[in-house]
Amino acid sequence: MSKGTKGLVLAALMAGMAATPALSAEKIKAVVIDGYPARSMWVQEFTNFFIPEMDKKLAETGNYEMEWQESYGGSIVKPKGVLEGIKLGLGDIGIVTTIFHSSKLPSQAIAAVTPFVSPDARAVAKAVDEIAREFPTMQNEFAEENQVYLATGVVLDTYQVFSVDPVTSPKDLEGSKVAGAGMNLRYLEGIEGAAGVRGGLTDFYNMLQTGLVEQALLWPEAAATFKISEVAPHMLAADLGAVNSKTVTVNKDYWDSLPDEVKEALQEVAILYRDHVANVAMERASESRDAYVAAGGTITEATAEDRAAWAAAMPNIAREWAEGLDAKGEPGTEMLKAYLGKLEAAGFTGVRDWTAE
Repeated sequence: MSKGTKGLVLAALMAGMAATPALSAEKIKAVVIDGYPARSMWVQEFTNFFIPEMDKKLAETGNYEMEWQESYGGSIVKPKGVLEGIKLGLGDIGIVTTIFHSSKLPSQAIAAVTPFVSPDARAVAKAVDEIAREFPTMQNEFAEENQVYLATGVVLDTYQVFSVDPVTSPKDLEGSKVAGAGMNLRYLEGIEGAAGVRGGLTDFYNMLQTGLVEQALLWPEAAATFKISEVAPHMLAADLGAVNSKTVTVNKDYWDSLPDEVKEALQEVAILYRDHVANVAMERASESRDAYVAAGGTITEATAEDRAAWAAAMPNIAREWAEGLDAKGEPGTEMLKAYLGKLEAAGFTGVRDWTAE
């Protein structure tokens, strides 16, 4: 072959290579749902942290690319409807508010039934998530709802009491109507005449404003986000404790359709999101207290004696919870002991031993 012929062949090959497009990443659509508005902290962080981390993780190989569709604030489901929405495939990935589903997801109440132990979102998130991985119960509950558990989310540093009128101790709640969600309403059972009224974050402002309730159980960051100081300018800092209330799940049918690389990325990023959201919760806690005061709110610190007396007056909801799971053949008592052991190892011991008779 002459030099001229070789040159023509080489030129043709190079032209052919240039005309052949590079292999592109396979696109995978993911519909993410939550009934809460986009301004809610955990939703913001899903947008600003979870999604970019997933994109970055998948870009390492370039094999897959997610096409995200985010639907929040009731566009597909209401706050209480995420579990059912993911089950039915109305969304592929969801942030389930577990406190609304005590009958279907009873094991998720593990932090809620152990108040006055830890006001640290990071410690509680890690401990609950480890329990979910060490015991099959939590993941099995989601499996029954056609979902795959990814990770636990703790979005609050600690429940406090927000009130229309001044409160200086738990005694000031006697005879009151108090808004709450899920298991935290049982915290009121040791207070004479106090009645819990079920609601959600998006309801509390109107409930307080209209006089339906005099107090609400929520945390400072949420109080700031939902402008609670306008209707409840008094906060009793009782430090009832951090509670897991969010779980990231994936529709099982959608999960089964995903490549292993995408599944692994979702699992890894979910744990990063777990820790990130807990860190954000703790960072915003102090800022939110300051913002509450700046907006006209006043804060009264409950005494150690008042906190201990409140805990002692409550029924032992932790043992009730554990024994309820035991009766179903689940390791409730073991889970309770393991969970509290993890918190104790992290430096948190409650004012009451919830494992005692």
